[in-house]
Amino acid sequence: MRRQVEPSFLFNRFSSKSISMRLRLFFFLLVLVLTMMAGIIVILLVTGTFSAGLKESKQLLSRELKYVSQDISLQYGQLSVQAVDFSKQLSSQIEEYLNTKQQNINELSETPEHIEELITSLYQNTYFYLEKSNCSGAFVILDTTVNPALENSENSKAGLYLKNLEPNIISSSSPNTTLLRGFFSIGRENSLNLHTQWRMEFDVSEADYYHIPMEEARKNPRLPISKLYYWSNPMIIPDTSEEVMICCVPLIDSKNNIYGVCGLEISMMLFKLSHMPTNNTYPRMFCMFSRLTDNRLSIENSMLAGGYSIKDFSEENTFLKITENSKSYNNYQSDEGRIYLGYHTQTQLYPNGSPYSQHNWVTAVLVPKEDIVNSITRLNIILVCLLCLLITSGIIISIIFSNKYLKPISEGLEMLRTESSSELAKTNVQEIDELIEYLAVYKNELQQKAEQEKHQITILEQFIEKTKTLTPAERSVFNLYSKGLSAQEIASTLFLSINTIKTHTKHIFAKLGVASREELLLYISMLEDIGLEMNP
Repeated sequence: MRRQVEPSFLFNRFSSKSISMRLRLFFFLLVLVLTMMAGIIVILLVTGTFSAGLKESKQLLSRELKYVSQDISLQYGQLSVQAVDFSKQLSSQIEEYLNTKQQNINELSETPEHIEELITSLYQNTYFYLEKSNCSGAFVILDTTVNPALENSENSKAGLYLKNLEPNIISSSSPNTTLLRGFFSIGRENSLNLHTQWRMEFDVSEADYYHIPMEEARKNPRLPISKLYYWSNPMIIPDTSEEVMICCVPLIDSKNNIYGVCGLEISMMLFKLSHMPTNNTYPRMFCMFSRLTDNRLSIENSMLAGGYSIKDFSEENTFLKITENSKSYNNYQSDEGRIYLGYHTQTQLYPNGSPYSQHNWVTAVLVPKEDIVNSITRLNIILVCLLCLLITSGIIISIIFSNKYLKPISEGLEMLRTESSSELAKTNVQEIDELIEYLAVYKNELQQKAEQEKHQITILEQFIEKTKTLTPAERSVFNLYSKGLSAQEIASTLFLSINTIKTHTKHIFAKLGVASREELLLYISMLEDIGLEMNP
């Protein structure tokens, strides 16, 4: 039997060697708070909350790129189709006029009045396609000049250029149209204001948008006109100030005679208004449409839309070098060392079989690197501060609770140490008052308990004797039952069938005088409590 421990001994041992209940409770609550915080941190790490800002910004840029690239592809595709149709209409009209006059395009320079008459007749179609296409400009350039005797006349070409000064008013039925190039009489007859940078003829000395389509048309006489249109790099037309991108189509008659070029224009302003990023998370996010050459994007020859003007921070002929990253953002570094993060995708401007199909145009959505880094850092700082606040609050609450709820208990225990149990007053703390009542009947309980234990020992000794009647097989099953195993587990351990185990169990219960496994375990537990052992 176990030795009985007197209460006074417990008090002395507790006061001399143990930690106070207040400190224990404080540590318990503190560990609880810290464990909860650690759990929260682990959950945040596993779910990627600390990197959620990075993941969300990647999704944001990818989604923005998807929408912008689709819009650009649609806009440029529609303008290409309309420019080709524009060329067909003008080519037919010019061919008919020249047949009527019995002239060819090279002979027109000898009759300036015919040039003016022809270009004036082209006004209606030009204005119609300017209005229909919702572009910022429409033009036609003929391979002739009014003044062939002038110096550098080979680079002066007659034509017509109409500009829409309000391309953002997409639904407007009457564009705010001005005359940028063409005869003054056209503007007067059609109530058009002259553009502030008006000239009568085009200077094509450096006009790739004029020479390239003409040359390719001569090289590829069998190609349909639908494969001969050409998109120029973003540029500033001579004697103007606005940057534009032009879709140029050669003017070819039914006999493959080339009259010049015509086309439609997208100004930088129209591009910005059409493709401005819609998300406000990164105010300096911008869209970039540029040709891809040697894995680099030309900043100078690009169309831009957004809240950040990369050209303001770049010198002439500056490129963005692309470093692709399949797991994170692509890296775009300028020659000056500025880094932008984002994504790009190829935008097809030309059909298969076009002489310009090797030109790779891409749409990119970019953000200055410091904007993304600052955004993610700011989010993580907020999360860390919130966690620190929760931990601090938990510590403070632990201190308050440990002081508040253990003070009366400590006072009651102090009374028990200093006074006789028979003279103790009520403390109004239920647990302490119950302890006092317990001490009052402690001696009586000890006596009753001694008698009960004596009776229990007799019963348990009889139980031990009965176990000696078990067969070796039954003894093996009994030993495993004593270890807490179930019948199924015993069957697996002894490699016997469950029916065999049930049979042994039935015999064991009968011999030991028990009715269930629970009663059997109760006897074993009682034996362990009083220190009696069974012989194996």
